[in-house]
Amino acid sequence: QVQLVESGGGVVQAGGSLRLSCAATGTFSRINVMGWYRQAPGKQRELVATVTSDGSTIYADSVKGRFTASRDNVKNTLYLQMNSLKPEDTAVYSCNAKVSFVTRIYWGQGTQVTVSS
Repeated sequence: QVQLVESGGGVVQAGGSLRLSCAATGTFSRINVMGWYRQAPGKQRELVATVTSDGSTIYADSVKGRFTASRDNVKNTLYLQMNSLKPEDTAVYSCNAKVSFVTRIYWGQGTQVTVSS
């Protein structure tokens, strides 16, 4: 089992910054891919960024150049540095993890990010 806990959400003005964290605990051999997703009210959940175990990243076009995803494999923690935030970034941000030898993908509960104009 893997437990994921996000933190770092909050309310920020447009143009501001926030840093999200997602800590993974539990029993597992290795986390292969971790990702950030977000869901705004009335919209489908969408990919924000993913990070592989070797640090390779993929970003949604809407956040490229503004958001930076990274991970600490020793601490089993995923980060999302969000700069130049826009009101349209307002959403619940959740992280997920794919671990070795397990088909299931684990999800955290999410953290709310609100960007005011």
